[in-house]
Amino acid sequence: MLQRIQTIWTLLAVLAAVFLFITGQDVVVFGTLPVLNIACIVLVLVGAFSVFSFKNRKRQILLNTISIIINALLIGVLAYWLLNLPGGIQFPEKGIEPIFPLIAVICLLIANIFIRRDERLVKSVDRLR
Repeated sequence: MLQRIQTIWTLLAVLAAVFLFITGQDVVVFGTLPVLNIACIVLVLVGAFSVFSFKNRKRQILLNTISIIINALLIGVLAYWLLNLPGGIQFPEKGIEPIFPLIAVICLLIANIFIRRDERLVKSVDRLR
């Protein structure tokens, strides 16, 4: 069922990855290797697969956990990038790129809470039969 609340939270995390892909075109961390673009594409694909695997809640939790790990690594990479820019991290006009993975992590954590709540509800209904 695509109309569940965890689908909305997962789609918000995917949307954050899309925004990171759009705004992160000027981020160069490891030379010419497009780490940020590859990670954003992987996040969008994993998020879409998570949304459409709504019948298998354990797989959905696993995919969301993988997305959380990738987003946490992206937060670290973007913090490293901000610290190595001239002017230090105090310069306010550097960019908003690290905000998007943070928003995605929060959305995915909330989605996992609702998926686990659904899992408990299904197990309790199965016990009544």
